[in-house]
Amino acid sequence: MAVVVTFIPFLALAWKLLGFAIFGLALLDGWKLYDIKSIEIQRNVSGSLALGVWSEVTLQLRNPHLQTQKVEIFDDYPPYCEFEALPQTLLVKSQRSVQTHYRIRPEKRGNTQFSGFHLLTYSPLGIWKKYRYIKQETPIKIYPNFAAITKYTLLAMEDRLGQIGIKQLQRRGEGLEFHQLREYRAGDTLRQVDWNASARIKKLISKQYQDERDQQVIFLLDCGRRMWTQDGALSHFDHTLNAMLLLTYVALRQGDAMGLMTFSGQEQRWLAPRKGVNSVNVVLNTVYDLQPSLHTSDYLTAAKHLITRLNKRALIILVSNLRDEDHEELIPAMRLLQKRHLVLVASLQEAVLNQVLDQPVNQFKEALRYAATHEYLHSRRQAHEALNRHGVLYLDTEPEHLPISLVNRYLEIKRSGVL
Repeated sequence: MAVVVTFIPFLALAWKLLGFAIFGLALLDGWKLYDIKSIEIQRNVSGSLALGVWSEVTLQLRNPHLQTQKVEIFDDYPPYCEFEALPQTLLVKSQRSVQTHYRIRPEKRGNTQFSGFHLLTYSPLGIWKKYRYIKQETPIKIYPNFAAITKYTLLAMEDRLGQIGIKQLQRRGEGLEFHQLREYRAGDTLRQVDWNASARIKKLISKQYQDERDQQVIFLLDCGRRMWTQDGALSHFDHTLNAMLLLTYVALRQGDAMGLMTFSGQEQRWLAPRKGVNSVNVVLNTVYDLQPSLHTSDYLTAAKHLITRLNKRALIILVSNLRDEDHEELIPAMRLLQKRHLVLVASLQEAVLNQVLDQPVNQFKEALRYAATHEYLHSRRQAHEALNRHGVLYLDTEPEHLPISLVNRYLEIKRSGVL
């Protein structure tokens, strides 16, 4: 019993000494952390990113000091972006560098920036962490998704455009220009055969034609409130810009001139028709920061402004989200443009409409919704038929199908010679 009584004060003293030792060690660890200087960080990222496309950001961390540092880093990435692989914990050895990566996917176009870094530095024993914010601004531009242009170029080089839905139609009608003579190929018509050239070299020679060049294509881009409509990750306006970029590239490659005018937005933008594939960059920089407004779309005023800017016949493409109540204002606007130009109206259809029709009807509420959707689509078809009766070409499609549908309609118009 005496041994146990004697041991208890000794145990209490040992715990106190241990506590003082841990406290002292923690103070020493904290003092060393306070004395640690920050590492150097460099961010490498493209100055222009594509909307909805994953892009890689590279971080270079350099430790110029004599002490190895363990850090936790979080990059202050732009707003409206998804990210992967943040934050990250890294060990940066003395006088060494470490490189790491993470990915972001922008969800909104326009001018934005990376602001800086949130940095947690661990003490040597890992008891403490020291927070620092390192300001490092990197301005970037979020463009519409131009990945479709790259894909189109690659497939066009290999004559495989059918894989993305581009239709290779047979040419017909007038408005085609002679391009060159070449050897006869299977599928060439007899009208293409140059019999004089074939007789001279005793081999079938065909004439190769190209669509008429030096024509004008003008986008009339609706920036009104309906273009805020969003079915998935992208709004109708974003889908429209993606389609416009792809068609711009295709038309410029065809030798046509591309231009655009916006209406019903915060400001009106005008880009005069210009040629050359490099003009895609000009179009990008003209529209990348555009956002739809809360204004009602004014088609007639837009048509009046546009005809004062054009002195040559053009294909005018109006992209909007039309309703049947737009008919009374839209028809006069289209008639005004048709006096000299060919007009194509591309109307965006909400994907949810077809989803409603595909769902089973089991309750009265579902039946009402099904019937209302049918009635709405019927009114929409009537509005489009009215455009057709007035000689206006129209295209009714869901936003995600707009790029390919618009390119196909443009190529069809070119090959028919009606422009």
